Amino acid sequence: MKIYNIALIGFGGVNRALTELIATKNSLWERDLGFRLNIVAVSDLHLGSLISPNGLDAKTLIEANFAKGGFGRLSGGSAEADNETIIKSAPVDIVVEATFTNPKDGEPAISHCRWALKSGKHVVTTNKGPVAIAAQELKALAKANNVHFEYEGSVMSGTPVLRMAEKTLSGAEIKGFEGILNGTSNFVLGRMENGLDFASAVAEAQALGFAEADPTADVEGLDVRLKVVILANELLGANLKPEEVSCEGISKLSPSDIDAAAKANSRWKLIGSAVRNADGTITGSVAPKQLPLEHPLAGVNGATNAVSLNTELLGSVTVTGPGAGRTETAYALLSDIVAIHNARSGSLAKDAA
Repeated sequence: MKIYNIALIGFGGVNRALTELIATKNSLWERDLGFRLNIVAVSDLHLGSLISPNGLDAKTLIEANFAKGGFGRLSGGSAEADNETIIKSAPVDIVVEATFTNPKDGEPAISHCRWALKSGKHVVTTNKGPVAIAAQELKALAKANNVHFEYEGSVMSGTPVLRMAEKTLSGAEIKGFEGILNGTSNFVLGRMENGLDFASAVAEAQALGFAEADPTADVEGLDVRLKVVILANELLGANLKPEEVSCEGISKLSPSDIDAAAKANSRWKLIGSAVRNADGTITGSVAPKQLPLEHPLAGVNGATNAVSLNTELLGSVTVTGPGAGRTETAYALLSDIVAIHNARSGSLAKDAA
């Protein structure tokens, strides 16, 4: 049985949910997956930094009501979030990066990943920024240091579109995709179908916790654009940058647009897509599209995400699942750790043979 020492970078909803899973599921993972997770370091902008080489009690971490800088009052703690020291110096096998996404330059998350990989530590992340902006560099760093860089949760939360396409659809020849890749915008469009105007629908999404105080990244398509870049680069072998993907959000859609679509037996969806052109180039886009009701994405409602993969051998394969949620996204981190464990175990078995 393997014990992986981990460092949590960011202690918001996702890493808190992972900590909850560790507190309740470690014995099950030991039995079914062959490993346990041991939290030895945490760093958070609000709470500070904390290192305990022998491990921190997961239950205590999630139950304690820490105030700002609260880690500084504990042994091995500091009121300041010293991410670089934690990542480079803490005795960990895996760095779990779950800080905020910066769609402009991917920082500070890219640096977090870079420090960890250069230090010979695996990285699992739900952060779209490093994957969309610096995946090639980070994958090369991982390979050079014989570690893994995993990011299943960067596109559809816990729904395993990247790994499924890579493993299960290997050889199916993916030619393109189109998807509903942002739950907030999808929720807003659904509420507009029920009679709300755009501003009221956004306000409701904010009240329910689906939308941030500044919903721009969601409703203007910026979040989807990063996910299109990730999917295009991973599934189609592209080398797209975010600024190369055309992007239009849903804020210009009016109630009359919604009504006209309903009368035409269709509905509006914010669609992120990419296609391989005849000359081999890849074109990506984000835009609201009016889909006929029989389209496989037309019936995807609420905060659910879905992506239809256009393949040469199977036609269209549609994957639907949660596109948000603390526990769902924490599961993506677990699935990345499972992938690392299986890869390392397989490598050791080959070496032994």
